[in-house]
Amino acid sequence: MSREAVLENVRRFRTIASLYRQTAAFRPGQSWSLLEQAKDWEYRALAELDTYFGGSAQPTSGQLGTAMAA
Repeated sequence: MSREAVLENVRRFRTIASLYRQTAAFRPGQSWSLLEQAKDWEYRALAELDTYFGGSAQPTSGQLGTAMAA
């Protein structure tokens, strides 16, 4: 997969995660579920990058926290 395709996938995955987080802010009753889905999309973005750069696809909790804060 080309660099541009990987970066586009990462951008899309992080955009989806951001939308889940925004939705969670307006739906307190569903916030835990929505935030879990956001976390899953962030993991997919990290896994995509990790696969492209040849590392292991298991992000640490610190990496996930950093990714979700961005």
